[in-house]
Amino acid sequence: MKIDNRVIIGLLVVVLVSLVLSSTLLNKPVLVDTEASDLEVTVYNSNLGVVKEYRDTFLHKGLNDVLYKGVASGIDTTSVKLKSLDGVIDVWEQNYRYDLVNMQKILEKYIDHEITAYQVYGDKKELVEGTLLSFSGNQIILQDLEGNIKTLSTNNFVLPELPEGLITKPTLEWLIEADEERNHTLELSYMTSGMSWRADYVLVTNEDDTMLDLNGWVTVTNNAGTTFRDASLKLVAGDVNRVWAPSVHADALYAAEVSKSGMSQFAEESLFEYHMYDLQRKTTLRDREQKQVSLLESSGVDVEKEYVYDDIRGWWWYGSSYSSTGDKKIDVMLNFINSEENNLGIPLPAGIMRVFKEDSGGKLQFIGEDSIDHTPKDETLRIFVGQAFDIVGERKQMDFNLLSQWYEYTWEVELRNHKDEDITVTVVERTGGDWNIVQENVDHVKESNNVIKWRVPVKANDEAKLTYTIRYKRY
Repeated sequence: MKIDNRVIIGLLVVVLVSLVLSSTLLNKPVLVDTEASDLEVTVYNSNLGVVKEYRDTFLHKGLNDVLYKGVASGIDTTSVKLKSLDGVIDVWEQNYRYDLVNMQKILEKYIDHEITAYQVYGDKKELVEGTLLSFSGNQIILQDLEGNIKTLSTNNFVLPELPEGLITKPTLEWLIEADEERNHTLELSYMTSGMSWRADYVLVTNEDDTMLDLNGWVTVTNNAGTTFRDASLKLVAGDVNRVWAPSVHADALYAAEVSKSGMSQFAEESLFEYHMYDLQRKTTLRDREQKQVSLLESSGVDVEKEYVYDDIRGWWWYGSSYSSTGDKKIDVMLNFINSEENNLGIPLPAGIMRVFKEDSGGKLQFIGEDSIDHTPKDETLRIFVGQAFDIVGERKQMDFNLLSQWYEYTWEVELRNHKDEDITVTVVERTGGDWNIVQENVDHVKESNNVIKWRVPVKANDEAKLTYTIRYKRY
């Protein structure tokens, strides 16, 4: 059977046209540069954010070269997960393009290419066309059409187009195969560095330091390299293990959002062995910005002020015990229970608690601060505020005996109260090994094998003495 040459030529044309069309589709990338239709950002305490977003795009049947712009520059590309909610897609290849446009990169691309520049003479500009030979700082060296070498400022030149390969936003590039030609809603999730959050608390005590009001804030820092607009924000509190966490160093701007009511803006829930706080509205996290959002407000929290003589800062090792002598100021603690009965009872994220008190004129004055770790509900918080001005403690070694099986020490702690009110001071002894108290004038409490406490009452403008003898096992 003889086939007409015209038929063969026609078939070849069809094949060539198909190949050209297919090549055209691959060479013209599908650009995804729209705002996410839905966006969720989860921020952890330790330089980590998890982003989930949805964007709509049209994909051709077969292979598509997709440029997905606007992802965080701190993205961990190994964590990227992409899927279509409307069809079947297969990601064959992924590239992360972060060679963002700047003056130096543009000039590097135009070496040995023609550009148009202006030579400035006073108020006049002379148009110069030529080949860019090199550049340094804000100066370029150009050879004009007549072969002359000229030095010009980088502030006065025109380029015909953005050089190939340079982009204005961090971009994921995928080679995607789609099973049909249609619109797809793409779900993208990834991890990024450069995001963190912390809690800050403001405590205001009443006149006699028996009750306080507590306001909690969260400060979210976004140095991830992109802005997250109208995002659902979730904060995870807890010590999450990571094999490697890249660091991002950048200056931050500051923004604040003040809660207009006493109700918490966050819903709290357990997540694995952590706690998550879900902001009950959308918010925008701008790049290079810190945002403050009210976490909680609580009033009428019962608190105990405790004076503590703890000689841990001055210890030296002797035999089987620590010992120190000399005057020492008394630590002031504010202790309260994080319970529902005490108008709290929610897991408190780690952060700094700053304490204020009204002066005689009704103005708030700062009186100290302390950091807390992640604190579950129904646990007691002990806030170290500072040291008492009018109370002094002095510890003296009164006796020492080396017995056949024991070291025996006798100690005296003198407490001098220059306040116009009676107080009670908690005296702390830090110990170890096998020990026992053989004599004391105030009953002790064994908090653990390493901590012994005595609560010693001291009258106003008076002094009191604690004496005790402790034995340590010889080894």
